[in-house]
Amino acid sequence: MRVLIVEDEPTLGRQLQATLEGAGYAVDLATDGEDGHFLGQTESYDAIVLDLGLPEVDGLTVLDRWRKEDITVPVLVLTARDSWSDKVAGLDAGADDYLAKPFQTEELIARLRALIRRASGNASSELVAGPVRLDTRSGKVSLDGEPVKLTAQEYKLLSYLMHHKGKVVSRTELIEHIYDQDFDRDSNTIEVFVTRIRKKLGADVITTIRGLGYALEDPNERRAE
Repeated sequence: MRVLIVEDEPTLGRQLQATLEGAGYAVDLATDGEDGHFLGQTESYDAIVLDLGLPEVDGLTVLDRWRKEDITVPVLVLTARDSWSDKVAGLDAGADDYLAKPFQTEELIARLRALIRRASGNASSELVAGPVRLDTRSGKVSLDGEPVKLTAQEYKLLSYLMHHKGKVVSRTELIEHIYDQDFDRDSNTIEVFVTRIRKKLGADVITTIRGLGYALEDPNERRAE
């Protein structure tokens, strides 16, 4: 999953970036409203952490612009302001959640997980596809109840597919959502990771849709049809 942080305080921005990367997210960081608006407008994210008190363009204006541009990515507003009026203004501008500084990073990560799950139509923190289970809280994956060890990039790819179970996901979409903006998008690493995941979880866990991309389906749901 890929997250954009728009935060002008350098130390906090870097800390949040390092924390989210350590939790398995691909993270881009913008330090003012202009850059934040541009990245949110031109790149693909699963969630955005947006500070309201930004230089150049304030956070509420950035958020309002995104929504008017039909950018529907979940946004968690982050601010030192703690009045009811600021909370209402953020939510009315299109924010999906609100977290006031100071905060615990564990709460920030939990709120992001929930936003991403809801945006993809998943209510539970445990994603299931047949014998495969992925716990978004612990980052653990199991096959028929037995733990399976995945690398960080394998986990990111599987997690994105499981969040979008039953949908065809293109190679380009996978690259956009599991890597930051500096990644070489001509790389063939997606194919490599799909092959590795199939070896660990079974050849049928990810289906290749020729010319379109990849899909992860629940075999139990296919049988039910």
